[in-house]
Amino acid sequence: MVKTRVLVVGAGPVGLTLAMDLATRGISVTIVETRAAGEPPSVKCNHVSSRSMEIFRRLGLAQKLRDAGLPADYPNDCSYRTTATGIELSRILIPCRRDRYTATNGPDTDWPTAEPPHRINQIYMEPVLFAHAASIDGLQILNRTAFEDFSEGNDGVVATVRNLDTGTALQIHADFIVGCDGARSLVRKAIDANLQGTPIIQRVQSTYIHAPGLLALMDHPAWMTLSLNPRRCGTVVAIDGREKWLIHNHLNREDETFESVDRDASIRAILGVGPDFEYEVLSKEDWVGRRLVADRFRKGRAFICGDAAHLWMPYAGYGMNAGIADATNLAWLLAAYLQGWADIAILDAYEAERLPITEQVSRFAMEMAGKVLSQRRTVPDEIEQPGPEGDAVRKQVGQAAYDLNVQQYCCAGLNFGYFYDRSPIIAYDGAEQPGFTMADFTPSSTPGCRLPFAKLSDGRPIYDALGPGYTLLRYDPDVAVAPLAEAMRVNGVPFTIVDASAPDPDHKLILARTDQHVAWRGDAIPDNPAHLVDKLLGRSSNPSPG
Repeated sequence: MVKTRVLVVGAGPVGLTLAMDLATRGISVTIVETRAAGEPPSVKCNHVSSRSMEIFRRLGLAQKLRDAGLPADYPNDCSYRTTATGIELSRILIPCRRDRYTATNGPDTDWPTAEPPHRINQIYMEPVLFAHAASIDGLQILNRTAFEDFSEGNDGVVATVRNLDTGTALQIHADFIVGCDGARSLVRKAIDANLQGTPIIQRVQSTYIHAPGLLALMDHPAWMTLSLNPRRCGTVVAIDGREKWLIHNHLNREDETFESVDRDASIRAILGVGPDFEYEVLSKEDWVGRRLVADRFRKGRAFICGDAAHLWMPYAGYGMNAGIADATNLAWLLAAYLQGWADIAILDAYEAERLPITEQVSRFAMEMAGKVLSQRRTVPDEIEQPGPEGDAVRKQVGQAAYDLNVQQYCCAGLNFGYFYDRSPIIAYDGAEQPGFTMADFTPSSTPGCRLPFAKLSDGRPIYDALGPGYTLLRYDPDVAVAPLAEAMRVNGVPFTIVDASAPDPDHKLILARTDQHVAWRGDAIPDNPAHLVDKLLGRSSNPSPG
């Protein structure tokens, strides 16, 4: 029997992030994955959010990811056109990866972070994560291994897995099991979690093609080109910036089905090419956009993250990225308990924090999907008409497309605005967290919010100074903090004190968690700091069994 502290089912970006985060905290992890080592994933996610890049920076991966994907100088813009090779209607400017840290013009610059977003397809992203994970001590990956079931006892779980090449069954004993095993999650089914929400929002035909001649037909290429015409609306994503493309054919009419729509004709209509244009289909998938969130993210010693816990239309690129946020949230909580400095009740915070915000973000995505779908269904017939009348229509449609979609492609609100307002381990002070939209937010030190971004006097981003547990940011060096430091030391809590030169406008002290969320703030240490520490560590006379 294999023994490990945490068993992770699924080695996609979410499972790998969780495992890496745990392993770097000294927690032994085993991942089981049905694919062979190095076997590429399907061509799905194309965007790593700023918040995810901050996590990868902490894990030592940010630059490795920046160096992969599209060519360094390939435009990361979103272009709205009549067809992919037709008339441009508008363009959302997004810096290429060469200029990502230095660009200042356009709506996707001046992010309040050291790590702005990165456009990269999962087929290039995942091998970077896998190689990094495989190099970490205490992290074991069992490829070609399928999870079958698990049972839970007082001292942990015992999972049955099977080697897909030999057929041999193996048992793994772990303190906890986490399902990062996607939309058809077996772990989700095993904990009796049910997906709830809107089962059908839109049907999409996706086709991954090799088309060496396409780039030359584009006068000004983009990372994402969105075709708007009365015949067929669709999205063309540049995968390698040269000859490989992912085409999403949006079935916009309610009477359309996967069987009734001609895939080849649709691709040619989206691209704006004739029957003589040559391309090769590398892979294809028909899928349904949904808005589904599990009614529970945990049962006892079992948890679910990512697509196992929630599914929605990939607007703002926040499907995979929401899963990565799940992973880093759960990783530090599990580590706190397994390292012995927090009560098991600290684990209640995972569902209490992640489920409500997941529900909220899923509704943002569904609302955006409805607006975009309406826009596609109402493209005027005159959009390709030459002359002043056509020009006027194109200007109007292009501006409307820009105004609507700049919110999701430059989504600072989704990255930095979300907060946890009902966590059992955050010391709230009665202040209301500022609201946020997909695009906009107000930085705030209100407990539950993301610690506002700043740079320290030595030039380091403030997040680089956060420790593995709790970090006290002191904006007035005369404030005594020794009582809190002692209370943390007595409990074995990883605790860091950082003197920050730029004062917080409202408070002299901010206590931040390792995941960048504010846990407490004030102008002086509480009279009984032990009570605050108990709150932060999830101590309760009746800890929840989950």
